[in-house]
Amino acid sequence: MSSNEESMEDSNGDSFGTVKQRLKDRSEKVAQTKEKTKQILSKQADKIAKQAEEHERFINKVTHFMGVLGFGTFCFLLGARPQDIPYVYCLFFFTFVPLRWIYYRYKKWHYYLLDFCYYANTIFLVQLLFYPRNEKLFMVCFSFAEGPLAWALIVWRCSLVFSSVDKLVSVLIHLLPGLVFFTIRWWDPTFFAAMHPEGTAQRVSWPYVESKSYLWTWLFLVPLIAYSLWQVLYFLIVNVLRRQRLLRDPEVMTSYRELSKKAQKANNVWWRLSGLLGEQNRMFMYILLQAIFSVATMALTVPIFLSYKLHLIFQILKVSAAIWNGGSFLLEVMPRQVVLKEKKKTEMQQPIVSTQEDQSVGPENAMGT
Repeated sequence: MSSNEESMEDSNGDSFGTVKQRLKDRSEKVAQTKEKTKQILSKQADKIAKQAEEHERFINKVTHFMGVLGFGTFCFLLGARPQDIPYVYCLFFFTFVPLRWIYYRYKKWHYYLLDFCYYANTIFLVQLLFYPRNEKLFMVCFSFAEGPLAWALIVWRCSLVFSSVDKLVSVLIHLLPGLVFFTIRWWDPTFFAAMHPEGTAQRVSWPYVESKSYLWTWLFLVPLIAYSLWQVLYFLIVNVLRRQRLLRDPEVMTSYRELSKKAQKANNVWWRLSGLLGEQNRMFMYILLQAIFSVATMALTVPIFLSYKLHLIFQILKVSAAIWNGGSFLLEVMPRQVVLKEKKKTEMQQPIVSTQEDQSVGPENAMGT
C-alpha cells in the first residue's frame, strides 16, 4: 500500500510539474508573440512616418486642399444638419487619432496620447455612441469640452493651419467637442424633446434643472472628480511605471517635458511660477497649476451652460483665437522653419558632394603621379 501511495504521489507530482511547465511555456510564447507584434507595428509606424517626411511638401498641399474643403463642408453641415455634427466628430476621431499615434510613435511623442484631451475625447465618444440621452453624462462632457479643452485651445495658442496635419488635428481635438455639445445643447430639437424629468410629460426646454446645486454638481463637482482620476492615472503611468524608460531616453517627449522646455527657453510666467518651490518641485507645481486651471475653467462652464448668447460668443472666441494663431504661425514661424530646414539639407548634402569630389580627384592624381 505504501509503495502504491508513493507512486501515486510521484505521478501527481510529475503531472503537476508537467502542467506547470506547459503553462510557463505558453506564457513565454504569448510574451514572445506580443513582443514580435509590437516590433512589427513599431517598424510599420516608422516606415510610414519616414515616407511621410520624404513627401512632406506634397502632403502639405493635399492637407491644405482637404482641410479647407473639409472645414467648409463642416460649416455647411453645422447650419444645414446640426444633428449630424456628432457623427462627423466620431468619424474624425476614429480616422485621425490612430494616424496620429503612428506619427507620434515614430517621433517618440506617443506619451502625448495620455494627455487629458484624449481622456476627455474618449468619454465624449462613449457618451455620444452609447448614452446619447443621458443628461448627467452630457453635462460632465459639456464641462470638459467647454472647460479645460476649450481654454487650452486659447491659452496654449493652438494654430489653425490647414497645411499641417498635426496642427489641424490638435486644433480639432480641442475645438470640435465644444461645437458638438453646442449644437446638442441649443440646436438639436430631437435631443431635448427626448429629455424629460421622471413622472412628467416631455418638456420644450432642456435641461430640467431642479436647483443651482444640480448644475454645480454635474458641471463642476463630478467633472472635477473625473479629472482628478485622470491626473492620478497619468502620474502613475508616466512618473512611476514608465519613469525609467523616460530617464533612459531624453528624446521621448511628454507634455511636461515639452512645456518646461519651451517655458525655460522663453523664461515666461509659467516657468517662473513652476519654480516657486524650487527646481526639485517643478513637477508638483506643474500639476498644481494645471489643477487650478481646470478648476477655474470648469467653474466658467456653469454660466456658459445657462446662456445661449454667452455660449455663442465663446464659440466665436475659440474659432477666432485658432485662426489668429494660425495666421501668426504662417507669417512669423513657418518662414523661419523653412529657412532652417533648407539650411540643414544643404549642410547634409555638402559632405556627400565633397566625398564624391575627393573620390573623382583621387584616380586622376594617381594617374598623374
